[in-house]
Amino acid sequence: MIEQISPADLSSWFSSAAPDGLAVVLDVREPWEWETASVQAEGFTLVKIAMNEIPARLAELAPAQPIACLCHHGARSQRVAHFLAQNGFEQVVNIAGGIDAWSQIRDPSVPRY
Repeated sequence: MIEQISPADLSSWFSSAAPDGLAVVLDVREPWEWETASVQAEGFTLVKIAMNEIPARLAELAPAQPIACLCHHGARSQRVAHFLAQNGFEQVVNIAGGIDAWSQIRDPSVPRY
């Protein structure tokens, strides 16, 4: 089962999962969605790989690095998080509610769509 993390709890999770500050938010939305709304990388690295490209680009991610997956509402990122866990990634969570929740809870300057 993939752990669900609220955008409000993400900083705490990063602090415990990656005390060295090398955590990743993996945004699995489509490029047009990134252009519409995106998060600012603060305390983490932002990596953008559309969901359908993940299998081909898996080598771009480090299995030991903590990864929090993000999409629009949380369904696609949940699927990607599960895929990563099945492929040996050790610390993977899903950002519950996706970028929509991020906008409502963490950063209201992020546009909702």
